[in-house]
Amino acid sequence: MLIAADKFKGSLTAVQVAEHVTAGLRRAVPELSVAAVPVADGGDGTVAAALAAGFARHEVRVTGPTGTPVTATFALHEDGTAVVEMAEASGLQHLPEGVFAPLTATTYGTGELLLAALDAGARSVVFGVGGSATNDGGAGMLAALGARFLDRAGEPVAPGGGPLAGLATADLSGLDPRLATTEIVLASDVDNPLTGPKGAPAVYGPQKGATEADVATLDAALAHYAKVLEAAVGPKAAEYAVAPGAGAAGGIGYGALVGLGAEFRPGIDVMLDVLGFGPALERATFVITGEGSLDEQTLHGKAPAGVAAAARARGLTVVAVCGRLALPPSALLQAGIARAYPLSALEPDPARSMAQAGPLLEQAAESLARDFLA
Repeated sequence: MLIAADKFKGSLTAVQVAEHVTAGLRRAVPELSVAAVPVADGGDGTVAAALAAGFARHEVRVTGPTGTPVTATFALHEDGTAVVEMAEASGLQHLPEGVFAPLTATTYGTGELLLAALDAGARSVVFGVGGSATNDGGAGMLAALGARFLDRAGEPVAPGGGPLAGLATADLSGLDPRLATTEIVLASDVDNPLTGPKGAPAVYGPQKGATEADVATLDAALAHYAKVLEAAVGPKAAEYAVAPGAGAAGGIGYGALVGLGAEFRPGIDVMLDVLGFGPALERATFVITGEGSLDEQTLHGKAPAGVAAAARARGLTVVAVCGRLALPPSALLQAGIARAYPLSALEPDPARSMAQAGPLLEQAAESLARDFLA
């Protein structure tokens, strides 16, 4: 039995999900052999999944999205692979509660976090993006790594996406030379371009507090930013602006593509490789996956869909556990999931369900085991 589930956001980490599922399974089948690979798709929880897989924890003080120092964590494997999660440095969780900064939040701390990974010996970086508080196209990140973004007076532009409207020149020649020999994989389930109706400001800006006017300001500023970068580094800057993933995390995907030479890959595919899911799957005869909410987004690159696709390719039965189920059985089957066990079926009140997620998950896992294994 292989448990490969993501976190239940707001209630259980991926490791805790695996622990509770294991406990429930063994109530029904005490002698059951169980292995767990906590998974993530490149968004928040990605570093935690890497730590659970045996990577070493590294903590560093960096610049938060509003300039206040924060403590950020990255994970480093002995083979030189680092897992860096931009939300650790520049995520929404670092904003004062209820206070957004859509025009001025910076990714500078993410650049500092990448530098810390290089200093620690990273030779390849899995760069997970998502949950950002920022809309600066990765300009802050690149500035921390040695790039220069100047206004018409020759002064550095202020932090954030809004001030990029006043950008006059960009110089990437000062980027840390180690980046040229470091493999960087942009791991994301977001394939939006940088700007336009499906771009970062229009689609994700409102989640970060951007008004309609802010969205227009940011879209124009990021389009101007891309034009200035095109003048600095050539046509590839324009090509990357419309490439899949450019709009990830307020456009930090664009900064990673154009400035760091990153390769975009679906986050779940990258993380399954990094976390050792393949070898674990080879030993499995049955797979349990899951996340807090199984819904339409799950089908578009989220962890359970990736796990189910890989398991189905090997002819294995896959079932899911979740807090909330918003998919019909036909959609589950199409994704390769035979059945789902939502906690909401045991406790319909969302607040109580989240508060009691662990015990409820054990009940669900016990039912699962009796249905499929006993």
